[in-house]
Amino acid sequence: MARLDPGTLLPNDRMRQQALDGEVTQIHRGQQYADEGDTFDIDGTTFEVVAVDERTLGNMTDADARAEGARDLEHYKQILERAHENFEWDDDSEIVRHRFERLS
Repeated sequence: MARLDPGTLLPNDRMRQQALDGEVTQIHRGQQYADEGDTFDIDGTTFEVVAVDERTLGNMTDADARAEGARDLEHYKQILERAHENFEWDDDSEIVRHRFERLS
């Protein structure tokens, strides 16, 4: 178990605030950035990574998108397209889901 900088998983202030507000409980990244049991703090609140799963973009659902602060999967795709230059959705692209829970 390691203590992470919150920016390792949550790349911007908006997502960190959404985690504090309970709106973001997971994030998919292009590679693994944490292990189960790792923790991170945001403004004195501790979170624990409770699951790390390898998936593909095609496995994502509306529920996954909502857990990352988007309205639905289509909105999530739009967010990715704005955030990453030349991003193209490919159902076969491998990603890693990091789920976390608030501890305190």
